[in-house]
Amino acid sequence: METSFLEKKFKMKKYNSDPRTEFLAGLTTFMTMSYILIVNPDILSQTGMDKGAVFTATIISSIIAMLVMGLYANLPFGLAPGMGLNAFFAFTVVIAMGHDWEYALTAVFLEGIIFVFLSIFNVREAIFASIPIGLKKAVSVGIGLFITIIGLTNAGIIQQGEGVILEKGNLLTPESLIFFFSLFLMAFLTAKYVKGALLFGIVGGSILSVILGVSHFPGITSIFSLPPSLAPIAFKLEFKNLFTFEMFSVMFTFLFVDMFDTIGTLTGVATKADMLDEKGNLPNVGRALLADSVGTIVGALLGTSTVTTFVESASGVADGGRTGLTSLSTAFFFFISLFFFPLFSVVPAAATSAALVMVGLFMIEPITEIDFKDFTEAVPAFLTITMMPFAYSIAEGISFGIMSYVLLKLITGRKNQITPMIAALAIIFFLRVISPILATLF
Repeated sequence: METSFLEKKFKMKKYNSDPRTEFLAGLTTFMTMSYILIVNPDILSQTGMDKGAVFTATIISSIIAMLVMGLYANLPFGLAPGMGLNAFFAFTVVIAMGHDWEYALTAVFLEGIIFVFLSIFNVREAIFASIPIGLKKAVSVGIGLFITIIGLTNAGIIQQGEGVILEKGNLLTPESLIFFFSLFLMAFLTAKYVKGALLFGIVGGSILSVILGVSHFPGITSIFSLPPSLAPIAFKLEFKNLFTFEMFSVMFTFLFVDMFDTIGTLTGVATKADMLDEKGNLPNVGRALLADSVGTIVGALLGTSTVTTFVESASGVADGGRTGLTSLSTAFFFFISLFFFPLFSVVPAAATSAALVMVGLFMIEPITEIDFKDFTEAVPAFLTITMMPFAYSIAEGISFGIMSYVLLKLITGRKNQITPMIAALAIIFFLRVISPILATLF
């Protein structure tokens, strides 16, 4: 029997997948990522950028990054301008530091250029490979908890209390009803081994949202719209402050957070999908890392903040996505949203939040494979797991995990388990932690 073009390109049989599964997984990933199409323009528009133009830039940069991820890396990950990085762009660089948004875009562009060189010379791939298998499993668990908190807070099930304390939200709201309906529909369908369970849960929650009046289905004549123009923000880089310490500092912050958020996301999602090889490495990880580098450069040129691999990719992986066809399917739905965004806006946050909580459950499974009897493995893993949700940062979880791993291996006489790369990472993380003290001394 002749092998189809899709099978030759994506090798789905190797991963026990098929085109329908990959397509549905891509749609699920899109549905759980789609909030970025609303949130990113909202955040960046507070810097004075045109909201409609940012919407278009968000979609086009995401599509290009996912084309690289799907066709070049053959991996099932979705990419888009990252949360946290867009907040740093708007609220720190522009609003707090007083720079204009063109300056921030230039810093993002420079970061993307550096990322390309780090990818070409396999520096980021070496970093990925240097992370011990126990920490890789811990990253998956930590991301699971991190996703769960995002889902619960987005749905209003938990909320900000006194200071930084989280507390129970109001459970007697239409949004809460939609969340729990979606969650238990997903759980029921998952228990029945229904493919696309998360997607069907999101659709069910969206229908209930319309019934309850939380979302409003647009009229037939209103669901189509042409994409807003990029003209107000595209190709607006500003190079007059290029060789300054402040530009370097801003660029390095983008670089640091993006690098370790991406590595953490790839590690966690790939671990859950059982895509790591016998050495604990992800095949084609260098190509995957190049995808977000390209997306970041294109995004900066078009007018949006750093493009990165989305942790919500775990939802598509949980629905069976294993190849680049999932990424291409997600890109397809991003393209559709350029013209039918009023229709996609019907999906309530409560329904996609339920999907994130289910994914959180799926991703904590590798915790059973961590060696908790060896405390030089257990403590770093535990810090990795807990710092991600509590510090609200994947990068911070990796940072504390690696520093504690190297320290414990060193003081217990197991220097042979410390590779040069992970030792270098630990030193960099430590210097970053004490940098505020060093700044006051010099």
